[in-house]
Amino acid sequence: MTYTMQNKILNHQEIQHKIKRIAYQIYEANVEEEEIVIAGIVGGGLLFAKKIRKILQEITEAKIILCTVSMDKSNPVASGVSTSIPEDGYRNKSVVLVDDVLNSGTTLIYGVHHFLRVPLKQLKTAVLVNRNHKKYPVKTTYKGISLSTSLQEHVSVEFRAKNESDYLD
Repeated sequence: MTYTMQNKILNHQEIQHKIKRIAYQIYEANVEEEEIVIAGIVGGGLLFAKKIRKILQEITEAKIILCTVSMDKSNPVASGVSTSIPEDGYRNKSVVLVDDVLNSGTTLIYGVHHFLRVPLKQLKTAVLVNRNHKKYPVKTTYKGISLSTSLQEHVSVEFRAKNESDYLD
């Protein structure tokens, strides 16, 4: 018999508030920009990026470009990182790399590395949950919540319509 315990960290309304706050922070940092690239890492990061993009489209006249970032999260070196838009689509632009949970920092650091191959106006990062067990020296610019958890604990984000939850198990 397998027993798992889940502690709900954030409810739907709290997640919506954090998404809105992060979107406004991104807007404030890019108020002069005509285009902002929101680059979501496939999985929860892409879903989170789409939610941020939706709010940004409501509060700014800037063109919000959604970019999908793909990689094998367990082995980004072997798989490499690819994006849904070509380099010219984000060259000399403001880019925000988005993921749902910052665990070890591996996914975020390889995503950052990919974007730094071309000149950018600025590169920021956004996560819903920032854990404090990083393997790499990566810091997130915008975060919903920070958690001090043990290495054995797992944080997962479940985006569901009208029932979004963030679990620590």
